[in-house]
Amino acid sequence: MRRNSRARLGVSLLLVAGALGLGATPSTAAAPASAPSAIPSPSAYALDAAVERQLGAATAGSYLDAKTGKLVVTVTTDRAEDQARAAGATVRRVARSAAQLDAAMDTLEAEAKITGTSWGVDPRTNRIAVEADSSVSARDMARLEAVAERLGGAVDVQRVPGVFHREVLGGGAIYGGGSRCSAAFNVTKGGARYFVTAGHCTNISANWSASSGGPVVGVREGTSFPTNDYGIVRYTDGSSPAGNVDLYNGSTQDISSAANAVVGQAIKKSGSTTKVTSGTVTAVNVTVNYGDGPVYNMVRTTACSAGGDSGGAHFAGSVALGIHSGSSGCSGTSGSAIHQPVTEALSAYGVTVY
Repeated sequence: MRRNSRARLGVSLLLVAGALGLGATPSTAAAPASAPSAIPSPSAYALDAAVERQLGAATAGSYLDAKTGKLVVTVTTDRAEDQARAAGATVRRVARSAAQLDAAMDTLEAEAKITGTSWGVDPRTNRIAVEADSSVSARDMARLEAVAERLGGAVDVQRVPGVFHREVLGGGAIYGGGSRCSAAFNVTKGGARYFVTAGHCTNISANWSASSGGPVVGVREGTSFPTNDYGIVRYTDGSSPAGNVDLYNGSTQDISSAANAVVGQAIKKSGSTTKVTSGTVTAVNVTVNYGDGPVYNMVRTTACSAGGDSGGAHFAGSVALGIHSGSSGCSGTSGSAIHQPVTEALSAYGVTVY
């Protein structure tokens, strides 16, 4: 039910976040802005993945407890509770099963697929958190709220500022087809080096350069957008780039592994426009209805982002989490950065971070 879920160019150009800023949405049923968030330990990431594999639809999602930092697994049956406890997880009984939450999202997909909306699972509230940006008309908002009302307490709808849109900005990152984007993470397969970035970026061009009008350093080998939002570019300039993400303070963060983000955890986003921003994961299995088509199984966060950040890196410590897809902007320090889980892209292309 959940997600079907180091950046250098050449020798010296550090690649970080992206450029074509697609809009997304701020979080709805999120923890208060003042609530602490933590980075999961390696064992917590492993436990989250193991419980998801073992329980499947028997869990309504998991999240990181803001006070204890422990992984909490939601369940609706005694058997699932016993299995989760046996795996070593903290367990919470909830009213709505994964099937009920999936059914609610299926109804939204069928009856309320409106440009400027998004919805995803917030396991902390055991509800579907729906957001509508300022472009959604009063008529469409009434339609959305009517569908939500029929679904009872399973759905929470909130209006959020900003508008889902693409933005192409100037500045240094990677360039293709007259547009600017950036790489998320360097990856490898069979000794060859690649970088992954947003699919709406790799849709634009087959050839990518480190400067506007500069020589080609990489060639597109795969792209997927909409539905997904990831693409891959193979280095063709003979370089062996390092596996780092730019922290924009003169230092870098090495990336050594990849995992799926956990609701409630802290993340950072590195982008060529807003540089490094921080936030909390607020929903998974998110559908975002962009103007040129929906993307599925995304992750919603409160990190700030802006036009110019698309394709960039979402990470926590040395763990790669996602590829920046879009945002509706920031309000103060509260943002709405959406990412494509990087594990899905790595699996699709058979590559690994390093």
